[in-house]
Amino acid sequence: MDKIKSHPLYRKHDLDSAMSSLWNFLKKHFLGLFFIALIISLISQYAILLFDFNKILSITDPDEMVDYVRSNILPFAGILVLSLYFNVVLSYFVLNKPLDSSVNVFSSFWRSLRYIIPYLIIIIIFSFVGSFVLVLGLLALFIGVLFALLYLLMISFFILPVMMCEGDNIGIVMARTIKLSHRNFWANLGWSAVVILIYIVISVVLSGIIMIPFTGSFIKAIMNPQDVSSVVDTATNPVLLTLSAISSALLIPIFPVFAFILYFNARAREDIFEAENYSQEPDNKIKVEDLYSLPEKKDEEQ
Repeated sequence: MDKIKSHPLYRKHDLDSAMSSLWNFLKKHFLGLFFIALIISLISQYAILLFDFNKILSITDPDEMVDYVRSNILPFAGILVLSLYFNVVLSYFVLNKPLDSSVNVFSSFWRSLRYIIPYLIIIIIFSFVGSFVLVLGLLALFIGVLFALLYLLMISFFILPVMMCEGDNIGIVMARTIKLSHRNFWANLGWSAVVILIYIVISVVLSGIIMIPFTGSFIKAIMNPQDVSSVVDTATNPVLLTLSAISSALLIPIFPVFAFILYFNARAREDIFEAENYSQEPDNKIKVEDLYSLPEKKDEEQ
């Protein structure tokens, strides 16, 4: 507990301090965060080359598409597990780098392995429950779905910080995640919306810049929609994939850092609340004089 209180992100935040802390942390630890994120992005970008997109785009029968997905379930699952693992690595680096000088990019990869199994189990449970939340959101049409997605994302931000700071017991992690994510609920939801919106805007701008050299190829592909292979060739161009990986690496660290800001804000508020309540408890300690009756005062002589 005392250790996490020394973390630079641990404090009672408002929106201004949250955004300021996010920027300062990203700036200070940019090289380590960028290197881990670049590895994540390169693997993710080039993993799409494992699949035959010419074949995928040519499939029109839904049953055939299901069969193709089923036959490639292991590569799909492997990519998913890798993406979750890299999220764990980034979160471990964000938490421990400011507290332990021995932590670096490479040590974060193997030290974070202990969290991957409980994290996978929690994500599976969370996905199952989240699907019901999304179904409820559908009942409220478009606005309901957006709110449900934002709500689920906000809760998901707390999972890894809780696990890494309070232990990897699955039941405790889930209970604490729900409790802390609903502490200062509307602020958490609003901050999450702001950060996600910032991420989307910057991502669109960077993607637009990266696509400038390839605009001609995509225009030709659009003008000739029958030539599916030209679209796939352009989308899987190694230069385009590498540039996309670099741009993604600039943005990926935003979410793990923001997740710890949310968590530490909730913990700081909880600690302050508990400290104030403890200080207001009545003093029920037994004093020595309470064990004896006071001597009766003699009547004063008139």
